[in-house]
Amino acid sequence: KAFGAEQVFAYPADEKGRTMHIHLHINGSTLMLSDFYPENGMPAVKPQGYTMQLHLGSDDIEAWWKRAVDAGCEVAVPLQVMFWGDQWGNMRDPFGVEWAMNAPVKKA
Repeated sequence: KAFGAEQVFAYPADEKGRTMHIHLHINGSTLMLSDFYPENGMPAVKPQGYTMQLHLGSDDIEAWWKRAVDAGCEVAVPLQVMFWGDQWGNMRDPFGVEWAMNAPVKKA
């Protein structure tokens, strides 16, 4: 919901409600993800010195930003014009994944 994702495919959830593969389209790009499966060597681990950030670019960044916040994302850095001249902001989704949004400032 937060990022307008369209589900392309998902393995059915197991008895614990987990899925091993989900394929999404977001803003013309592909994202593939899964739940943690410790019994198969894929445990949940804390980040260790590196933060991954998923980055979205859009001509209508304000609408994307609002939809994400309305869907429960927590703002880390408010959407604002940055020193490099673009609008940029950073947020965390309810799963703890960091997302950034960036767009050129619209010229009047």
